[in-house]
Amino acid sequence: MLLVVDVGNTNTVIGLFENDHLICDWRIRSMSRITEDEFHIVISNLFQSRNIKASDIRKTVISCVVPPMMKILDDYCVKYLGHSPLWIDAGSVNMPILYDNPEEVGADRLVNGIAAYHIYKTSLIVIDFGTATTFDVITAQGEYMGGAIAPGIGIAAEALFKRASKLPRVELFNPPETVIGKNTVHSMKSGIIYGYSEMVDGMVRRIKKEMPLPEPRVIATGGLAPLMQNISDTIDSVETGLTLEGLRIISQGL
Repeated sequence: MLLVVDVGNTNTVIGLFENDHLICDWRIRSMSRITEDEFHIVISNLFQSRNIKASDIRKTVISCVVPPMMKILDDYCVKYLGHSPLWIDAGSVNMPILYDNPEEVGADRLVNGIAAYHIYKTSLIVIDFGTATTFDVITAQGEYMGGAIAPGIGIAAEALFKRASKLPRVELFNPPETVIGKNTVHSMKSGIIYGYSEMVDGMVRRIKKEMPLPEPRVIATGGLAPLMQNISDTIDSVETGLTLEGLRIISQGL
C-alpha cells in the first residue's frame, strides 16, 4: 500500500493507494508545531476508521511546502511506519524544469503539473486554488515552463475583513445571483468571487499569449476549483484529486 501526503500551508491532504486505485483520502489542518507522536495519533484514528493497519504501508511519498513539517513527518515515518519517506523536489521528478532556479518551484506545483500532463498529454495551464492561487504552465512536450503566484481567494477575503472594521466575514461557497450587490454581504461576495474570477480569466488570457501552440487546456484543482469553474470563462475542467494522483505517478519512478 502507498501512502501519499501533500503538506500545504493551510491543509494537509493524505491518500492511500492500493496499486493504482485511491482507496481513501483525508484533509486535515497543517500543524507545524505538532510532534511525530501527535501526528501518529491523528493519522492512526484516520486509518482505524477505514480498518487500515500501518504495517500495510510499504512506501510513503510526500510533497511539502512547510519546512518545519518535514522533520515531523520524516520522524513519524521512521518511527511508526518503519521506513523513510521519499520527498518530492526538482531533482526527484522526471519533468524538465525551465525555471531559472528549478529548486525554487514548490513541490506541489511540480506534482500537479506531472499529474495533469499524464492525464491530458498536451500543453496545459494548471490553476491550483489553495492558500495561494498558482498558475503552472506545461508545454506540449511535457516541460515545466513556469507560472505565476497570486494571493488565494481566502487570504484576500480575510484581509478585507481584518483591515476594514465595518465589514463582516463572508462565506464563499456560492456566488451571488447578481454582480451588483444590494447589501454589504452581497457586495463583498460579488467583489471577491466575481472579481477573483476575472483575475483568473485575465491571467489565463495573458499566459496563453506567451505560450507556443497548441492552445493549452486549462485545468483547475483545489477546494474552490468547482466554484471558480462555474463562473470562469477559461477553465476547461476540474481535477479534484490531481495532487494525490501526481504523487502516485511520481512514486512509480522512485
